[in-house]
Amino acid sequence: MAAPNQANANALLPHRPVEWVVTRGLVPYADASAFMAERSDAIATGQAPELVWLLEHPPLYTAGTSAKPADLLQPGRFPVHATGRGGQFTYHGPGQRVGYVMLDVKRRFGDVRAYVGALESWVIEALDELGVEAQTLGGRVGVWVRRPSVGEQRHDKIAAVGVRLRRWVSSHGFSLNVAPELEHFAGIVPCGIRDDGVTSLAALGHAAGLETVDKALRRAFERRIGSTRDGAVFQAMPLAAEAQAAPP
Repeated sequence: MAAPNQANANALLPHRPVEWVVTRGLVPYADASAFMAERSDAIATGQAPELVWLLEHPPLYTAGTSAKPADLLQPGRFPVHATGRGGQFTYHGPGQRVGYVMLDVKRRFGDVRAYVGALESWVIEALDELGVEAQTLGGRVGVWVRRPSVGEQRHDKIAAVGVRLRRWVSSHGFSLNVAPELEHFAGIVPCGIRDDGVTSLAALGHAAGLETVDKALRRAFERRIGSTRDGAVFQAMPLAAEAQAAPP
């Protein structure tokens, strides 16, 4: 019998627990991006375990690889960061749970499409635990909720998903609107979609805070993707002066 190739052999190996880290306070975007790049490379070479990192950013916009300049409606409102993830413009800020997910995608999911679907399903399951019925929409990445009170066919996005793969290890991930200032999204066309809106747990009348959301996310991750273990806590880095002084 022929020996299995290395890729197939690796797929049969048990997965080690994924490190789970929550950082309190606001993390500057550039520092988070630099950390993700370094950690993803270490995962790819077997020098570090996979990681889920939950955090918040100060108010800012990010531009994915498909972002259109015309979709930045208020260029001077918040700092804008170009990023290597897929997708278009999105907003990050206080009250939004950002999940940076660094996993061996080839080994766990086989391809990027399956991985994006797994991220969406994970967030949907966590929201269901919190009493929110969410779904995916055909042809649109992310997690959505129906808003019949606004319009019969209206859906609002409650979580954005955007990923980057390097040597089959993921970075970036999702942003779940818990209780951010939704008006801050007015400076962009979120994800390039003009005919639907954005919402949050708070806007839907759910009082769950970040800690409650984090626990639901962890339980759903362990049910759908794999086991976790506590990792070293990363302290939020001091914010640059321009981030601290961002306009409201």
